[in-house]
Amino acid sequence: MVGAQASGVKPGTVRADDACLCQPPFVSTLRVISFPRYRWWTALLLMLSLAIPAFSATYQPVELKPPAVQREFRGLWIAAVANIDWPSQKGLSSADQQKELRDLLDLAVKMNLNAIILQMRPAGDALYASKLEPWSEYLTGQMGKPPEPYYDPLDFAVEEAHKRGLELHAWFNPYRARHTGAKSPVTSNHISQTRPDLVKRYGGYLWLDPSEPAVQEHTLNVIRDVVRRYDIDGVHIDDYFYPYKVKDAKGNLMEFPDEVSWARYQKSGGKMLRDDWRRESVNTFVEKLYRMIKTEKSWVKFGISPFGIWRPGYPKEVKGLDAYKDLYADSRKWLEEGWCDYYTPQLYWGVSELGQSYPLLLDWWVSINKQNRHIWPGNNLDKIETKWPLSDFQQQIELTRKQKGSTGNVFWHSKPLAANKGKVQELLMNRLYSENSLVPASPWLSQSTPARPKLIAQNNSAGEVELRWSIEPGDPVQNWVLQLKRGNSWETHVYGSAVTRVNVRPMNGKGVDVIALTAVNRYGNASAPIVFAKQ
Repeated sequence: MVGAQASGVKPGTVRADDACLCQPPFVSTLRVISFPRYRWWTALLLMLSLAIPAFSATYQPVELKPPAVQREFRGLWIAAVANIDWPSQKGLSSADQQKELRDLLDLAVKMNLNAIILQMRPAGDALYASKLEPWSEYLTGQMGKPPEPYYDPLDFAVEEAHKRGLELHAWFNPYRARHTGAKSPVTSNHISQTRPDLVKRYGGYLWLDPSEPAVQEHTLNVIRDVVRRYDIDGVHIDDYFYPYKVKDAKGNLMEFPDEVSWARYQKSGGKMLRDDWRRESVNTFVEKLYRMIKTEKSWVKFGISPFGIWRPGYPKEVKGLDAYKDLYADSRKWLEEGWCDYYTPQLYWGVSELGQSYPLLLDWWVSINKQNRHIWPGNNLDKIETKWPLSDFQQQIELTRKQKGSTGNVFWHSKPLAANKGKVQELLMNRLYSENSLVPASPWLSQSTPARPKLIAQNNSAGEVELRWSIEPGDPVQNWVLQLKRGNSWETHVYGSAVTRVNVRPMNGKGVDVIALTAVNRYGNASAPIVFAKQ
């Protein structure tokens, strides 16, 4: 919800028998009313109340088309590894962990973002209740130890995000098994102990061997478990496939130690070169992961955020790391095959940087998107004021909007946003993201649309318009879009599915002339709006 107080939208109070809603400091609370809790005759009385004049005006259904709502993905990475973002440090109490996450979600709402990408599996561990992997030390300071008092952080994150109308994407590292900064003793159920044959030491880290079939199966099982048990909106993996290459003491590049799996492949009659075999192992995993997610829950989006350069020379002006050669990541192939729902190439360079120009790289990624998946580039907030001025970041967002085929951005990461680095908050709130936006629809997943919602509008003794709504059973609702017209101006508010009641106040002496309500399902598809006008 945007600017509730300024716009004259006054949510009600939360009842004990209703779902508890977010209460960020910049909005009031909302009262949730769900029609299925009422007897049919109660709902009928409420509907009949439309015909009863109340105070100064009544509202009646009309055939009128409200303005289109902006569609733009506005995401934020929240990293857990090394306590980069959340939790801010190991060993915080459960209450402090929850407060920190609520504060970050409230910040996202204040900035008019609409999606959170939250790291849940940094290194063969889990920031959620798992029977497959141990609790992450980034929660309590000790691997295998759950939060005290107990809660499930992913359950909590999903619930709190959805209350605020935010999508929650669970972020997994598929191959990293142990970070260099890890301090806690490894538990007996960590994969480095249960299957040491699958784990390799490289560059001070522990890594799962991507070419081991058992590694692929284990990681698929971990992610499948989360997709099945949690109401997440997306699965996300980043740029870590085979690890970034490191050098030995003499300055020579070190080979990833996959001799065992490579020898087994050769012995089986495999004919590919070693580099091609590594790439094909990652290709196989990416395809399997995409198809698994769609088998489990077709509406859960799968996103990948690869290194921003596929290969030097693509496009021809580009120089830099060769992710195809060094990371064995054929990210062009995955996009061309459509093994994803959104792509977030990490375009962590400025608009005019030689060899890594933001607009040139963005245009190239869009040009190879033959399956018309979402392109939502990643932008690095850490570099504001250190690598480029705030105006360069602004240009990046504006260029994304001008680029046909690109419909959003994802920001690395929450810490510089929370610190308001370079006054980025003011730029987002007052200029770039001054209005609400819906996540773009994914029509290749489904073209189903929700039923038109039912709306009740009546005045109360306080001079407010009380709005209550419901919808027939069918497609689960992700968001409600409420549009209000005062005079010649429209305002838009986006709510999570739990919100079914809002009170609207006059603003600057102006009441509400037209009310439009639209339901949006898990695929991003919108219903026909129901529109009321003041009589």
